Amino acid sequence: MKLAKLEVSNRTIWAAVGNSGAVDLTPVVGTDVRAIHEHLSPEAMRRLADFAAGRPADHDADGLTYEPFLPDPQKIICVGVNYTNRNEEYRDGSELPKYPSLFLRTPASFTGHDSPLVRPRESEQLDYEGELVLVIGTGGRRIPRGQALSHVAGVTLMNEGTIRDWVRHAKFNVTQGKNFDRTGSVGPWMVTSDELGTFDGMVIQTRVNGELRQDDSTNSMIFGFDYLIEYISSFTTLQAGDMISTGTPTGARRVRARRTTSAASRCRTATRSRSSSTGGRPWPSPSTGRRPANPRVSPSAATSSARAAGC
Repeated sequence: MKLAKLEVSNRTIWAAVGNSGAVDLTPVVGTDVRAIHEHLSPEAMRRLADFAAGRPADHDADGLTYEPFLPDPQKIICVGVNYTNRNEEYRDGSELPKYPSLFLRTPASFTGHDSPLVRPRESEQLDYEGELVLVIGTGGRRIPRGQALSHVAGVTLMNEGTIRDWVRHAKFNVTQGKNFDRTGSVGPWMVTSDELGTFDGMVIQTRVNGELRQDDSTNSMIFGFDYLIEYISSFTTLQAGDMISTGTPTGARRVRARRTTSAASRCRTATRSRSSSTGGRPWPSPSTGRRPANPRVSPSAATSSARAAGC
């Protein structure tokens, strides 16, 4: 199932989205959209899928207005420098990190699929970062790595838009450059874990004005999904609805934008993820991380895009 948060006739609903349109899940979820985190466990997600199955669409696919996919998260945790070639891109001679670099984003820093990003008047350096995002369906503390993926309700997409010069305003943090209002995008929907089938070898691609800028696989990650959940839950209790954005591949750093026109000035970025089933080892070591050979793309592809507009 693809779960989305939509604006319909000046009200917000949760819906199951398919090729023909969207099925309104309000009869199951209720009118309080913040209560969606109560419906993210495997059993509750099956009830939503059963309700939507075979029902005609309540709203046509054309003209759907997506709100940011934010299932009332208590925490939006982002991972920095989590792909091996991304670490090399910094050219600082550093070894691969022993532990993840983490920071938080606020809900107000995001807009919905196909809605304008806002470049703030304080900077011209609005940059794109395409990322895969884990949505927690079942909370927990000190979650063992072997059980970690069973806590994931599904995966969505994020353009983790960054004000590049503001991430260097302080010595040890990037918070300022990551949290300007409406500088990022999340959505359009979450693909549920049962539809994905596997978390192995997922491909993330970012295009700017049709040009492929980022293209990598989770096989290149330094810290895999299961490790991130184990590590993060060791120091904070994960709640249903919490989100973990798992890092961006190479190709997003400002050094490239100096040679080409930036996403902010050319007005369109797009991020696409594809789930693929490759078998084999799910989390290869950083030194041997490789793209899957001839990945089989599942029907659960999702696209998130946003326009960047100065303000």
